[in-house]
Amino acid sequence: MTLYELQARGYRLTTAEIIYRLPDHPALLQSFIWQKFDLAPDFPELHKFLEFWRQNIEGKLHSVNVKQSSRTAGNRFRHVKHTLTLH
Repeated sequence: MTLYELQARGYRLTTAEIIYRLPDHPALLQSFIWQKFDLAPDFPELHKFLEFWRQNIEGKLHSVNVKQSSRTAGNRFRHVKHTLTLH
């Protein structure tokens, strides 16, 4: 299925920040970024990935923060006339 077909069906770019515990040091948290086109509010692709995580990865999940793009059009580019460098 093409990107356009996914967007026409309501899929949007979804980003999830997955916070998990390190297997050898459970008091420490690590972050993992997952990104894929998914369908809100059920997020079937994200749920499939999280189920895979629970079954195959040792790091226990702590939390998942989900953000989804609301734009259907592609990003636009703008020409920059000036740049500034700060030290």
